Amino acid sequence: MTPSNSKSRFEFTGGNLCLDFANTIDNRASENPKDLLTAYTDLVEWGTEAGVLPPTCLQGLYRLALDTPGHAQTAVRHAVHLRDAIYTIFAAVADRRGISGAALAALNVAVQDAGEHARIAHTSRRFAWEWVLPGESLNSVLWPVARAAADLLVSDDLAYVRQCASSDCTWLFLDKTKNHRRRWCEMRTCGNRDKARRYYARKKK
Repeated sequence: MTPSNSKSRFEFTGGNLCLDFANTIDNRASENPKDLLTAYTDLVEWGTEAGVLPPTCLQGLYRLALDTPGHAQTAVRHAVHLRDAIYTIFAAVADRRGISGAALAALNVAVQDAGEHARIAHTSRRFAWEWVLPGESLNSVLWPVARAAADLLVSDDLAYVRQCASSDCTWLFLDKTKNHRRRWCEMRTCGNRDKARRYYARKKK
């Protein structure tokens, strides 16, 4: 099992690690959504591009996945379960709906697991969180994702969680614009497609 050399399929437009993780399904609300996390290599590539997996642990994770393919697939299922829970929670926040108890319970399980692999380190006269032996756990990419979700839920930034206005997309993002009226995950993609649809709809009238 080796990392892919193909062009990245991932985008990081959410403004928060956990929202970027939730956005690893293209066209989620369409008739043909595309899941970007179907193999363990996908999970490691996402973690590498997101900056949550140090380069020193990559080969160890690939070897571990190759030696224990069943455990690697279990890690992918855990990742998808956490991703869906995060999406369910923050989509409800964006829509001002009630929060799913099952989704919150799933997130709490991941947060507790992350806590068991974290410690405070002291380097360069500073204290910081660090992960314990991330190269030895197939689930290590999920630890910072779970912590990011928990931190966002209890932060003031929660008020700025939005959902892309595209009926096909529905990706999540933090709206940090001055007037907090951002509608699209990206103007150059979903925004421009919507403008084109409205333009052609007017032309048909």
